[in-house]
Amino acid sequence: MSLKFLPAGTSDALTLTGISKRAFETDVLVGGPTKGGPPGYMSVPFHTKMARMKHLYKLTDNGLIVGGAILSFKDDTLNIERIFIAPEHFRKGYGIFMMQEIEGLFLDVKEFKLDTPIWNVRTNAFYKKLGYKEIKRDKGLVYYMKLS
Repeated sequence: MSLKFLPAGTSDALTLTGISKRAFETDVLVGGPTKGGPPGYMSVPFHTKMARMKHLYKLTDNGLIVGGAILSFKDDTLNIERIFIAPEHFRKGYGIFMMQEIEGLFLDVKEFKLDTPIWNVRTNAFYKKLGYKEIKRDKGLVYYMKLS
């Protein structure tokens, strides 16, 4: 494996949209009520806009895009809006690598924040395993934070 976590360009939007769609639609297997995902998860224009705004990132393995992330900054906080890995690459360490890269890449960040659906047993276990602490929950989401 030769993994790299890099900013994505607009030319990556189509590939990342396909991966996002396939990844989020597997959530139905881990508690999701129906096939679906977060807003824009299957929209090329959305991912293109995120690339233009410098919020879209890609994870590559030997040059092949295997996953992506949408990240946003506010002050000294990094919001991990979403991460996604191609389903054929689940459980191979890509998600852990991507989260470690995110945490190591942004040295000025004091807090990393994210949220995930309450019903998603896969992502809740994943974020807890990486040291994220639950800070609150509402009727649909669990909110996590990790200090740098």
